[in-house]
Amino acid sequence: MNDGEIELITYFINYLITYGLFLLIAKEGEVVYSTFNHTRKEDTMARLLKNGWIVLLVLASLFPFRSAWADTGPKPTMDFTFIQGVSGQTLTITSGTLFECDQSDCQNAKPLQVLGPQHFSCQPDHCSAMAYGFSPYHRLEIQFSDGVTRDSNVFKTAQFNSTYGVTIQQADLVVKAEYNLDFYSPYTYILCGAVCLIGVIVLVVIIILLVRRSRKK
Repeated sequence: MNDGEIELITYFINYLITYGLFLLIAKEGEVVYSTFNHTRKEDTMARLLKNGWIVLLVLASLFPFRSAWADTGPKPTMDFTFIQGVSGQTLTITSGTLFECDQSDCQNAKPLQVLGPQHFSCQPDHCSAMAYGFSPYHRLEIQFSDGVTRDSNVFKTAQFNSTYGVTIQQADLVVKAEYNLDFYSPYTYILCGAVCLIGVIVLVVIIILLVRRSRKK
């Protein structure tokens, strides 16, 4: 699953959450308000509840438009740290290319294009990349100070902000992902959205129970 597919799934989940909340607010908001609107004290509680629903709706309605901020919001990155695995002189990076692939064997590899903030660049001991969206698979081709160009194994996109360790061998490179907590990952957004939705459902259930209990009295 690539970044575009994850983004689409996240969008529709946020869409369902937003308009599900809207339906709950439209139905339960009036019930809560009419039930508690009997005394001055209860009227104050009703207004607070109603205003709370409005704030919740506004906050929830912002989520579906996160995709529209893709050009100014956080973008996926990759960071490569190189470790020399061969004896002899210390090797430094002179240039490099990050190939993007849709196929697991990278037969359709294409260099990552420079497009606005999208780029791939290298320093003597590490490389980094930023993109609007990475392909599922990648391969490195790095030129070193000993005059040898080394290719890496095919590796997957690890996270939204991916970190890799690259071992320099005699004739090639070995890339391994290093996983860490990634706040900007689409999976994190999905998890946070699910937790918020559960919290809202619990709140609605509590309010409904209070309303029904008040009616019985």
